[in-house]
Amino acid sequence: MAITADRLVATIDELALAQRPVMIHVSLRSFGEPIEGGADAVLDALLSRGCTVLVPSFTEPQFGVIPPTTMRPARNGIDYAALPDEAAARPEVAAPYTVDCGVINPGMGVLPTRLIARGAVRRGQHPLNSFAAVGPQAAELVDTQTPTNVYGPVRALADTNGAILLIGVGLNRMTALHLAEQDSGRQLPIRWARAADDRVIMVETGSCSEGFPRLEPWLQPLARTARVVGSRWSVYPAKETLAAAVDAMTADQSVTHCADADCLTCRDSVAGGPIGPALLG
Repeated sequence: MAITADRLVATIDELALAQRPVMIHVSLRSFGEPIEGGADAVLDALLSRGCTVLVPSFTEPQFGVIPPTTMRPARNGIDYAALPDEAAARPEVAAPYTVDCGVINPGMGVLPTRLIARGAVRRGQHPLNSFAAVGPQAAELVDTQTPTNVYGPVRALADTNGAILLIGVGLNRMTALHLAEQDSGRQLPIRWARAADDRVIMVETGSCSEGFPRLEPWLQPLARTARVVGSRWSVYPAKETLAAAVDAMTADQSVTHCADADCLTCRDSVAGGPIGPALLG
């Protein structure tokens, strides 16, 4: 039998999410049964309980460009020697990102794709790692994001009693933990995009997240859980979760290194991230 909207709403209430901003990461496959209305039903269930729904709506690599040789900081998680020639940084067909472009990386999943298609969506200004939201606090969250403040919406979520909801996914999908990396003293990885005036600019993005499940001993005590058929729902209070992650990383930066000992992104992030003059611009 299909999962009904009433079942979704009951679980939202069980997890005390009503009237709160919620950053959501979801695997629809995790339910093991169809949902009446699909991803839109999950969105509608949260909105019906007064939630504001925040999602990552990234457009990397769609709007990324190859960096000029003068804009390549060291310790940045990239083997620059493996990049194509710099001339490829200015393809004639490339256009700058805009909040109404309607583009999203398909890897974000079905629910973010459906969310940005809604007429009332509010989307951030970051050209590669935008966030999007719908609901009563959408502008309050998303308008904090700029090309030089990628995780403004996550900080705003934490400051407004927000929650992070993982539906059928693990900590490696918790995008908010990249803000904890930054707050623990790391410089975020730098990538490149085209500004509205056609300049190539440097912007901060997230690092490798495959090691984030190693934070579970610090974060799991904060979680509330429920189950909808085969899908495990875990809710984390954003402010407390970020603080716990910062404490863990500050004590041992290597705690977030993924299982790949040769991961260049993890190696450079754990070491502190990019170094060099004028990292953003």
